[in-house]
Parts: sequence; C-alpha cells; structure tokens
Amino acid sequence: MLNQYPLWKYLLILLIVGFGFFYAAPNLYAPDPAVQISGESSAMVIDEKALKIASKALTEANIEFFGGEVNAKGSNALIRLKDRELQLPAQKVIQRAMGDGYIVALNLASTTPDWLADWGAQPMKLGLDLSGGVHFLLEVDTAAAINKRMVNYTNGIKRVLREDKIRGFIRLQDDGRIRGKFKTEDLRDQASSKIRSEYSELQRQAEDNEGSFFLYLDISPAKVKEIEDYAVDQNLITLRNRVNELGVSEPLVQRQGRNRIVVELPGIQDTAEAKRILGKTANMEFRLEAKFDAASSAKEEFEFRDQNRIGSAFLERDVVITGERVASASAGFDAQSSQPQVNITLDSEGGAMMHRVTRHNIQRRLGVLFIERKSRTRYEINDAGEEIAIKVPFDEKKIISLATIQDALGVQFRITGLDNPAEAAELALLLRAGALAAPIDFVEERTVGPSLGAENIQLGVISVQIGLALVAVFMMIYYRLFGVVAVAGLSFNLVLLIALMSILSATLTLPGIAGIVLTVGMAVDANVLIFARIREELKNRISPQQAISAGYDRAFVTIMDANITTLLVAVILYAVGAGPVRGFAVTLSLGIITSMFTAIVVSRAMINLVYGGRKVKKLSI
Repeated sequence: MLNQYPLWKYLLILLIVGFGFFYAAPNLYAPDPAVQISGESSAMVIDEKALKIASKALTEANIEFFGGEVNAKGSNALIRLKDRELQLPAQKVIQRAMGDGYIVALNLASTTPDWLADWGAQPMKLGLDLSGGVHFLLEVDTAAAINKRMVNYTNGIKRVLREDKIRGFIRLQDDGRIRGKFKTEDLRDQASSKIRSEYSELQRQAEDNEGSFFLYLDISPAKVKEIEDYAVDQNLITLRNRVNELGVSEPLVQRQGRNRIVVELPGIQDTAEAKRILGKTANMEFRLEAKFDAASSAKEEFEFRDQNRIGSAFLERDVVITGERVASASAGFDAQSSQPQVNITLDSEGGAMMHRVTRHNIQRRLGVLFIERKSRTRYEINDAGEEIAIKVPFDEKKIISLATIQDALGVQFRITGLDNPAEAAELALLLRAGALAAPIDFVEERTVGPSLGAENIQLGVISVQIGLALVAVFMMIYYRLFGVVAVAGLSFNLVLLIALMSILSATLTLPGIAGIVLTVGMAVDANVLIFARIREELKNRISPQQAISAGYDRAFVTIMDANITTLLVAVILYAVGAGPVRGFAVTLSLGIITSMFTAIVVSRAMINLVYGGRKVKKLSI
C-alpha cells in the first residue's frame, strides 16, 4: 500500500532522532570556571598534596572555590571556582604557592553528567565571540636569535680559517661582535678576505693596538631585521603546527608588532597542556663528545644522567646539526630494553651533514643535548606597594643521550635515555611540530570574554528562536496538520545539527548561528516544495494517498539539486575561508545534510503514521 514504511525504517528513524537528542543533551550543562594545575614537564605527577597546597592558598586569600579533583593519570588537578571573575586572582595565588616547576592555567570544567560522558557525549565548542576562551600574548626573544646566529658565524669562521691554516684567535664578545686577533697584518688581511668570500653579510672593521691586529665583525641593521623577521615568522609557523597537534578548533595565531605573537584558543579543554606545549623551546643539538685532551675553549660541560646517576660529560662546542633539521619524529620503545625512545627522521641536508660527520668518527660518542627555556619567578614590591611577579628566563641544557657511533648515521636514527613514555611523546610532538627559531616568553594570559558582548550573543540566540517561531506559526496556519509535521521535523533538524557539531567538535561562532538561521529557512523551503506539490496533485483530482506519494517523489529531485549546489558553495567557503567564514560554512554544510533528512525522511514518516494505510478523503493541508 502507498505511504507506508516497513517497521525497521520507523525504528531506524527513531534511533537516529534519539541519537541526536542524546548527543545534543550535554549542551544543556554550562561548564564551571576553573583553574588547572599541571607540571612543567609531562612526566611530573600531580597528587593530592599539590591540591591541598593550592586549596589552602585559595582559602587564605578568601577566594571561593569548590570541587578540587586530580585526574586519573595524575597529570593535572582542577579546582572549580564560584565565579569566572575569580580565575585570574586564583591563578596568581596558586602560582605563588606552588612555585616554579608548575603551570597554573585558566580552564573551564565540564559539568556533563558521567552517564553522558561515558558514551562520549560532550558539549560543542563555542568560539571566542560566544563564550570566550584563552588568550596568550607571546614575545619572541629576537636577541637570542641574533646571538645564536653570531655563535654559528663564530664557529663557522673558526672552521674556515682552520681549513685554510690562517692562525688567529676568534671569539664572540659580550657586546655581540666577533673579534679576531692576529699576530701579523698579513694574517688579518688573509682572514678578512676569506671571511668576505664566505660571509659577505658580515661587516668588517680592522684595528691595530700595541702590536696586535684585530678584526671586528658585525651584522648590518638590515640583516638584523631579516634575522628577527625570520625568527618571528618561523615561530609563528611552529606555534600553528603545535596548536594543530593540540586539536584546537578555529584557533587564532597571528603576529602582532615587531616581535610578538597572539594565540587565541576557543573551547580549549586543557589550557595547562596548551601553555606547556606552546611555551616549550624544546630544541636539540647533536654534538660529538669532546676528546680528553681537547682545549677548554673547544668543549663544554653539561649535566648527564647515566644509569640513574647524575654526573656530567664534555661535548665539543661545534654543533653537528640542530633540531631544526628534524623532518619527523615519533615516540616508541626500544625492542631490546623496552625503554622509551624517539625515532628521528632528518631532512636531506641534515642527513648529509650527519653522515659526513659520523663516518669520520666511528667509535666516538655522539651526544644529544636537550635545550629548554625555563624561568625563575622573583617577587618584588612596586611603587604602589603591590607585589608583582617577575619572570627571569634561563636556558637549561642537559645531555639526554650519549651513545657510541657504530656506523655512519643517515637520515634515520633514534634517541634513547628518556625517563618515561610521556617525556618521549612530548619530545616527539615538539620536534614534529618544528623547533622554535628563538625562545618565547608569556607576556600575557587571560580569558577572553565574548567580543560582541552578552547582549549581542543573546540577540543571536533570540534570532534563531524568533525565526523558528515565525516559521512555525506560518506553516501551521497555512499548511495545518502538514505544517505541524514540518515544525516537528524542523525541531528534530536543530537537535541533529547540534548533536553532529558536538560529535565532530565543531566550533560554534556568531556567523555559525547565522548559518543555523539560514538552515531553518532552507529546511522549511524543502517542506514548502513538497506540500505545494501535494496541493497541485490534489487539484488534478488524484487520490490523497497518490498525491502524498507523488508530492514527495517529484519534489525530491528539485530539493536534491538545490541543496547540492548550496552544499558545494559551503565546501568552497570552508576551503578558502578562515575563522568566522569557516564557522558559517560548517554549520551550513551540516544543516543542509540534517535538513534534507528531516524534511524528506522524518516528515514523510510522520505523514505516513497519520495517513498511511487508511482510506482518506481529504488531507489537512
């Protein structure tokens, strides 16, 4: 008979709609403002003792809080606060109490019931323009980038002069200039000529003083700006890669001014992890172990943990390659010892440099020097009598691996000597995302309120409600019972759309709300096409059952064509757009899919339940 679905189809539609209600439900639970505590290293364990220290500090500062909890892995602790305005004061109090070595970050704690969360149901993420998020202002230490370049110049000049047997004493001065000291004017002129051919970007200045001949080398202001721009741009790329590794939707990472970078993370669930990963200046240097009889000026001493004993080892000052040559990295385990390791793949130039050095140094030991920018906090009283925290940055350098070279190394090798799998995974992530060209410091961290104001956000939500209400009134008056069915389908459409956005972790922005409003109109448009077709068939004096069947079947092609063309536009917007444009494209694309399902399948199922299998003389349309 016409207009009847088999039982399995009704059950399938009911299952899909129920699925939508279940995964849309978490959006009814607003998150609590919170402060999150984690270790500076992913290997650190946060326990109840750390939670008690933080709770005591908040109590003494008269900051209202509730619900302190440590996660199952012991990687972080979360303290919920009464008010969002208390987050920044709470962060400062806890950071002072915990001291250096801990990261205290702002967060939002989920209030989704366990019975929903256990099935993977989570609320959809809201963009910065709706619920705010976390804002970081980072400053690139361009002076360190310039100093690093001068160190490379110094080592390179020493090497080329040594190869040409030009004797002289080369060192980098505290003022940032390279000074060469030679016994004769002829040696200085030879060195100047060689440096000019190899490093034409360096400015040279000759001076004579008490029988010694000096050559001072510096870089031009234009070159300084080029190095600074490279450091900021490279850090920008690296930070974007790291944000992508974190899986943040709709992030903002952009340059601000000469040496600052703004990072905004909407809907971030683990701000402490974000802060640790973004701020890590994790770089590596591969150096040969210094020979026993090497001059003190040609070697450096670093901390080295060997078989759980903390000692030291000497490495050559010359660097074989740095972490910037790493093309990819992954964490794993050594097949023999089952110890954590990082599998490294170098780019072609890095592989060639590694091969060239190691093939001439078989049976010598190659050290992996891990360099990390950290900071110590110093508290001072300002002129207003307020206590302020001053971050004093420093570089921590330690050897994480010192292994004997058995054969010449190429583009692939591994790093061992790591403490645990978490440390190996973090190191692999940082190397995979790219090394920072220069250290960065957190200048500012704050929560971002809705950029358009609470009133405009409410207006955005109200616009959806008003649009839905007006459409509902019109449809029920004009199409009567069929209009009621269309409104029910429209409600299911919104529920399914919210559920899909939650499952896919899509970020809802204010332009996204505009996409939802447009979806409401498009969903109704499909029903209008179907109902108008049914009315035409009834005017042709065919039976009501045949009119229903013909209306849905013949309008299907038109609806499909219209929605596919709109979907193609939405896909193009997502591909070429960014930020708010993508938010609009996402909601529009998902809305098209759900509206076609509810307008064609769900509404017909409801019509079939009302009229299917019955003798009908007149339709309420």
